[in-house]
Amino acid sequence: MEMVHITINNIPLQVPKGTRVIDAAKKAHIDIPHLCYFPDQAVKAHCRMCVVEVSGNRKLLAACSTIVWEGMEIYTDTQKVRDTQVGVLKMIMANHDQDCLACPRNQNCELQNLCSRFNIQSPKFPNVCKPYPIQDSNPSLVRDLAKCIRCGRCIKACSENQGVSALTYANRSHDLIVTTAYNLPFEQTDCILCGQCSTVCPVGSIVEKDDTQKVWDALHDPQKHVIVQVAPSVRVALGDGFGMDKASIVTGKMVSALRIIGFDKVFDTNFSADVTIMEEGHELLDRLQNHGKLPMITSCSPGWINYIEKHHSGLLEHLSSAKSPQQIFGAISKSYYSKVAGIDPKNIVTVSVMPCVAKKYEAARPEMQVDGIRDVDIVITTRELTKMIKYVGLDFPNLPEGDFDSPLGIGSGAGAIFGATGGVMEAALRTVAEACTGKPLQTLEFEAVRGNEGVKEATIQLGGATVKVAIAHGLKNAETILQNIEDGSADYTFIEIMACPGGCIGGGGQTVNTTFDIKKLRQDSLYEIDENLPYRKSHENPDVIALYRDFLQKPLSETAHHLLHTHYQPQKKATWQNVGE
Repeated sequence: MEMVHITINNIPLQVPKGTRVIDAAKKAHIDIPHLCYFPDQAVKAHCRMCVVEVSGNRKLLAACSTIVWEGMEIYTDTQKVRDTQVGVLKMIMANHDQDCLACPRNQNCELQNLCSRFNIQSPKFPNVCKPYPIQDSNPSLVRDLAKCIRCGRCIKACSENQGVSALTYANRSHDLIVTTAYNLPFEQTDCILCGQCSTVCPVGSIVEKDDTQKVWDALHDPQKHVIVQVAPSVRVALGDGFGMDKASIVTGKMVSALRIIGFDKVFDTNFSADVTIMEEGHELLDRLQNHGKLPMITSCSPGWINYIEKHHSGLLEHLSSAKSPQQIFGAISKSYYSKVAGIDPKNIVTVSVMPCVAKKYEAARPEMQVDGIRDVDIVITTRELTKMIKYVGLDFPNLPEGDFDSPLGIGSGAGAIFGATGGVMEAALRTVAEACTGKPLQTLEFEAVRGNEGVKEATIQLGGATVKVAIAHGLKNAETILQNIEDGSADYTFIEIMACPGGCIGGGGQTVNTTFDIKKLRQDSLYEIDENLPYRKSHENPDVIALYRDFLQKPLSETAHHLLHTHYQPQKKATWQNVGE
């Protein structure tokens, strides 16, 4: 690798040729301030917060877009640099809603942190921020244009990763805004409510809809039995919000925190992930044996469901009819669990802690109820749970280890890896392979479906038959597979699609600024959980075995179909013709 010799603030460094100044500075333990820059996105160089002075150059250069060269002398802390950065911040603040105490991102805001860093306590420029109505008409996301700093991160997340392009710039000069087509609410556009925009927004312009008060109200209602389920990827992300290592496994501490907060029972979504595999796996076998519609595509990711309903509704019959683990848990909690516990399902409040803002929308869908009783009542994200734990004042890193409750508290390793791209596929294969052969697998790890390539393909032997599978994460990658199905060139049997890059570990409700490197660490932690659990196959989970023995009878039974399966339908996609309808 060719190296380049540079100095930053008179510190000599060697960095690989092609390195950007902002990354080179990190090697000298220097954090160059920035707002529009995000490591996993194409360079924008909009905000000019990251300017540096370079010997021999009259103008300041943007550190995020400037490539180092041999002998380059860089200065990040000169008077000229500082005055420019302070000026940029003051101009941003002059066109920004400064009601910081009431902002959802208070004390977790990059703009606020920079103002503190540069000791900007009272901006001198008059505030020219225009009032905009807050858009919160969908269950998942809230958009506040008055807080937008026009950095473009959300635009890039929506276009580069998802290929949806629901957000764009409009107008020019001081009237420039980031908005949707015709400034329509998210749900009336091509947006699929994945929330990737909210994880990269440096301020409070796009945030999750906060449902924590609904949870507090339920917990304080003595007539309600309030239970909570927690998704697999939350336990490898929650510690990040408390200063712990980015991918710490905090399962036990999380359970203790939820119990102290006041939930009557703390259950594991890994349990219902195992049930999902039982239903989805046997549905795949049924389609193979009875010439059903192939390829079958997983239906666990609600952002992905929104996408296919809006953009490829002609392929809906390829979807598995099994509900997602969140919704399956909800249906089981209001039927099987209510009978076991002897509680009227109308008095049970089922709360989900999810890595995903689209799960809020999923829980509110009209299909997600059985006999007039909603599967899931309230959904909060990893970020919202962090707020609740802090509100109670818990010293989270030092909490004791707790255990999930029964009978919905045992999850297998197969359920745990649902949170990583390829995990649903691997979990299904572990069960389907043994169902086909009647013999235990020699190796449980299906390495061919692991990894972080945008699209992965593998050929698997199932009981003498050769099955080709595919995995995609990020909807821009999924689009390639969908087009192949439409033109008849896809020869897959089974396909896993996750809306969010990396899968649920990078979900739209996870901690903000989750980069690719952080996702990789979380992925490794989920596989570590899998390896250390006593049960690693969904069909060997004793709680799942009891559920089918005592209640559901078998996968795809009439009771299972009634409770655990659903259907989807086309959604209206925003076009020039239907705007305003």
